[in-house]
Amino acid sequence: MQDLVNLINSYVWSSALIYLCLGVGVYFSIRTRFMQVRHLREMFRLMFDGKASSEGVSSFQALTMTLSGRVGIGNIAGVATAIAFGGPGAVFWMWMMAFLGASTSYVECTLGQIYKERVDGQFRGGPAYYIERGLKMRWYAIAFALATILGCGLLLPGMQANGIASGLQNAFGVPPETTALGVVIALGLIVFGGVKRIARFAEIIVPFMALGYILMACVVIALNISLLPEVLRLIISSALSFDAGFGAMIGMAIMWGVKRGVYSNEAGQGSGPHAAAAAEVSHPAKQGIVQAFAVYVDTLFVCSATAFMILITGKYNVADPNQAGSFLFNGLPNMEAGTGYTQSAVESIFPGFGAMFVGVALLFFAFTTIIAYYYIAETNVAYLLRNRRGSGTALFLLKFMLLATVVYGAVRSSDLAWGLGDIGVGLMAWLNIIAILLLQKPALKALNDYEAQQAQGLEPDFDPVKLGIADADFWVERKAQLSEADHRK
Repeated sequence: MQDLVNLINSYVWSSALIYLCLGVGVYFSIRTRFMQVRHLREMFRLMFDGKASSEGVSSFQALTMTLSGRVGIGNIAGVATAIAFGGPGAVFWMWMMAFLGASTSYVECTLGQIYKERVDGQFRGGPAYYIERGLKMRWYAIAFALATILGCGLLLPGMQANGIASGLQNAFGVPPETTALGVVIALGLIVFGGVKRIARFAEIIVPFMALGYILMACVVIALNISLLPEVLRLIISSALSFDAGFGAMIGMAIMWGVKRGVYSNEAGQGSGPHAAAAAEVSHPAKQGIVQAFAVYVDTLFVCSATAFMILITGKYNVADPNQAGSFLFNGLPNMEAGTGYTQSAVESIFPGFGAMFVGVALLFFAFTTIIAYYYIAETNVAYLLRNRRGSGTALFLLKFMLLATVVYGAVRSSDLAWGLGDIGVGLMAWLNIIAILLLQKPALKALNDYEAQQAQGLEPDFDPVKLGIADADFWVERKAQLSEADHRK
C-alpha cells in the first residue's frame, strides 16, 4: 500500500506542480499589483466588517473557518517534515509560498464569492461552482467536486487524526484507539450540527489556539535570542545554496518548502473559496482581501513559530538526499520526522511540560482542520446534489465516511497517512490552479472596481452587470432586491 501511495505521489507532486504553484503566485502578484502588500491595512479593517445573516456567516467567521482548515498538523508536523527532508532552507520557500500565495488566495476566494449560490437556505460556493458558471465546463466542475470529496472527506482527515494520536501518545501515553474514540465522539457532535455550529466553534477556538501557540514560540525564542541571527542566516543561506552544509539541497528545499507550504496555507488548493463564499459581504473583493490575510497567519506566523522553535533548539534531523539512512544533521537520533521534533524543542526548554503543550496544541489544530475538511466536502456534495432528492442521505453517508476515516487514520502509520493526504492536496491543487488561471478576469475586475469605489469615497458595492461579469446570478438578484427596497422607501 505504501509503495503504491508513494508512486502516485511521485506523479501528482512532480516538479511541474511545485513550479506551477510558485509561478502562479508570481503571476497573480503582478496582475493584482501586489495586493498582498498594498491592502495589508485593509485586511485588518475588513476582518470585522461583514456581519452574519440567516444565510451567511460574518467575514471573521469565514476567516476563522478558513484558518481552521489551514492551521492544522501541517503547521507542526508538516514544518518538521519540510526541515527533515529539505533542510532549514525549506522554511524560506514556505515563506515565499505564503507571500506569493496570498495573491492566489485573493483570486480564488473572490471567485468563490462572485459565483456563490443559495443552496437550502445557505450560501455555498467554491471551485466547482465557479468552474461551472464561469468556465461553462460542468464536467470539470464535477471532477473537482469528486476530487475534493475524496481528498477532504477521505484522504486528508486521516492524516490529521494520525497527528492527534501521535501527539497525545508521545505526550501522555494515550493509546491511538482511545484517541480515535474521543475524537469521533466530539467530531460527531459538531458536524451533525451544520455550518452555523462549525462557524461558531471555529470563531472561538481558532484565534485562541493560534495565539497561545505563537506566544509559546515567542517565549522559546526569547530564551534563546542570541541564537536567532544564526538561525535566520542558516534559513536564508540554505535556501539560496550559500550554506556549506545544506547548500547542495536547494532543489529539495524548494520542493519540500512549496509542497508543505501549499499543504499548510492551502493557497491555490481550492479549499479556501468554500468558506469565503459563505461570508455575508457587500462586495466579493472584501472577502478575497480578508482571505489573503489567512495565508499570512498560517505560514508567516504559525509555521514560522514551529520552525524557529525547532531550529533554535537544534531539535531536528536533516536526511542526506544522496545516501539513504544518513543525515547531514542529526540533532534527534532515532526520532521520526514529525510532531516529535516540535515536542522535543519545547520540552528542552520546559521539561515535563513541552511535549504536553504541543500535544494539546496539535489536538486543537488538527481537530478544527478535520471540521473544516468536512465543511468543504459537504459543500461539494451539496453542489453535486443540488435540487435533487437524496441529498440528506448523501450527507449522512459523508459524515459516516469522515468518522470512519478518522478512526482508520488514527491507528495507521504516519507515512501512509501523510502520503494519502498529499495525494488529496495535489489533486485539488492541479484542478483548481488551472481553473483560476482560465477564470482570472472576474476577480481582477472586482479588485479594480473595489479600489475605484474606495477612491471615490464610496462604500464598495458589487454590480456584475456593470462590470460585464456574466452568470453571477446571486449578485444580480441581490442588486435587484436592494433597488426594490430603495424604491419602496
